[in-house]
Amino acid sequence: MATAVESAGLILKLFELRRDPVLRQARAWFLSDFNPSTMEEFVAEVSGERNAWFRMVLGYWEMAASLVSHGAIDAAMFRAANTEIIATFAKVEPFLPQLRGGPLDCLRHLEAVVRDMPVSGDYLATVREQFRAIAIARKPSITSNSAG
Repeated sequence: MATAVESAGLILKLFELRRDPVLRQARAWFLSDFNPSTMEEFVAEVSGERNAWFRMVLGYWEMAASLVSHGAIDAAMFRAANTEIIATFAKVEPFLPQLRGGPLDCLRHLEAVVRDMPVSGDYLATVREQFRAIAIARKPSITSNSAG
């Protein structure tokens, strides 16, 4: 098990990775614009030009969560410093059964870390809906753009 100082060091290293400009863009897209409601929407979003960003965001959080799962980072310290992981998981949670339909052990660490947090399925659904509502509110309406 990692000491508090070792955990803090790894958390700070993870934070440094999050500062990468491309990862920042990918995380911003994922949190603000990636809001699929159906598997068809999900596939359309991740099959397009944002596929690399999708993989980057989930790969980052799965890697970070794996460090927690294997004891390299203290779980309570990680949870206190990384609440973004909840929103990230909330957005993919409804699609996990389809993503895991084959031989993939997709996002098991990410799921385990989030499920160990004091969040319920209802809370995750609420987070998803809040992000969808924010995305809808940010989009300009068609009627305001067509007035001329």
